[in-house]
Amino acid sequence: MAEPDVLDANTSRALQRELYLFALYRVFEAAVLALVVFSPVGALIGDLRAPLLAQVTTCVYLLLSIYLLARKRRPGANPTTLVLAAVAIDILVATLASHALPTARAGIALMLLFNLAASALFVSRNAGLGIAAAASLALLAEFTWNNFSSGGDQRPLAEVMMYSVAFFSVAALAHTLGKQMRASFALADKRGAEAANLAEINELIIRRMRTGVLLVDGQHEVRLANEAAMALLRDDDDISPQGVHGRPLSQLAPGLALRHAQWLRDGKADETTLVYGPEQIEVLPRFVRLLGHGNATLVFLDDTSMLSRRAESITLAAMGRFSASLAHEIRNPLAAINYATQLLEESSDLSTSDRRLLQIIHQQCMRTNGIVESVLGLARRERAQPEHIDLVPFVHNFIDDYKMVTAEDNAKLQLTGGLGTLPAVFDQRHLQQVFTALVNNAVRYGRMPGEIARITIHLEHGEHGPVISISDRGPGIPDAVVPQLFRPFFTTSDNGTGLGLYIANELCRGNEAELRYVSMPGGGACFRIELPGQQALLKQ
Repeated sequence: MAEPDVLDANTSRALQRELYLFALYRVFEAAVLALVVFSPVGALIGDLRAPLLAQVTTCVYLLLSIYLLARKRRPGANPTTLVLAAVAIDILVATLASHALPTARAGIALMLLFNLAASALFVSRNAGLGIAAAASLALLAEFTWNNFSSGGDQRPLAEVMMYSVAFFSVAALAHTLGKQMRASFALADKRGAEAANLAEINELIIRRMRTGVLLVDGQHEVRLANEAAMALLRDDDDISPQGVHGRPLSQLAPGLALRHAQWLRDGKADETTLVYGPEQIEVLPRFVRLLGHGNATLVFLDDTSMLSRRAESITLAAMGRFSASLAHEIRNPLAAINYATQLLEESSDLSTSDRRLLQIIHQQCMRTNGIVESVLGLARRERAQPEHIDLVPFVHNFIDDYKMVTAEDNAKLQLTGGLGTLPAVFDQRHLQQVFTALVNNAVRYGRMPGEIARITIHLEHGEHGPVISISDRGPGIPDAVVPQLFRPFFTTSDNGTGLGLYIANELCRGNEAELRYVSMPGGGACFRIELPGQQALLKQ
């Protein structure tokens, strides 16, 4: 890879600081040279060969050093240009000063050696070697000037050659160190950015965890609380996660503070749950030391009701698979019994009472077959695939389709709400099944004796999303039966399967919707579906 000829304009702050210190050091060098030339201290070093040259060179060098220092502090300055200009001035001044102060020639060469090394840190390798070559040529020119000028003292050529080798060696070594330094700075910046990103990700993960997390220090004060912990512990909505910082745990959750103190004493965790929040959620706390020998403690608050719901879901899934297998096994003998019953009904030797018994067998076979079909349909239910739909045309199409399969003198459906459009998020196939189950339930049970079922589907905007209400004008549902409406296989009819409302409720839950029964003061029954809003897909 080719090396850059210039430094990046966005040089790190550390490199900028080193450049500033280099410019400040140059001012110090000019001040030392001025001290030697203009003060009695110079007599300790030796006589000046060319006093005027020394004085002019020192004054110009001091002014240029101050100018370069001020230039370095100005924004937008090109660091490489300043470095090259400064080292060129250093070489010229060192050459003139060596000729004017022959007794200080060795010290000036050493100071120039440092300047060359510092300059090579910030430029490319070729530029660094070029600086070393320029310094060597200047040293050779001063050697020639000195030896051929009148009254010049003899200076060995080996000294010039050794300084030249030192210039090239130091320039190459300093460039290598500068390259490694820039790589280290770049790697440090990259690792710092990655660490900052990881810290943000970890903070987001902790904040969004469904398990509550608290950080309690050695003084039993809360230092961190994620959203789940705040939802479980806070009694009012005004307390934010930042508002609990520094509050004693005993003030925020006294029961949890006692449990924490007990765990610190004996190290044994109490497996009994604590109840928090307006919904009386059962919480099981777990304690872990943040460090092996530290006093800070991480408190995890597990919502046991969520675990119970998960266990219930697993149990229901296992029961569904078992029921599906059992339904397949029942289906074949049930079909044989039903077929044998039909054959017996064709016999002319049966009495009236026997025919009545065969009708009962046939009816119970049909009822059992309905239960089997419902169980198989529940077992085959696919995962919900929510999509954006408009409920108004959907309900119109459902009513038109339902009227085609249901006699007009058996049920009357109508849509109310007066909405032109009502967008929602739901699996369209599942919503069709839910509507069919609820309307069939209303047709079967929601009519007064001698009248047709009058069913109303009402659409409205709810607080959190669309709301669908399916109501009838029948006798209603007794209060004692309401808690068991959505239990599987619960029915009040001899011909019902007890799975219609259960399947409808499961389909709604699979689509993040809620199905519940609402009592009607004027009589009748109403099932209300509260659907998720349009942004539900984004939240998943």
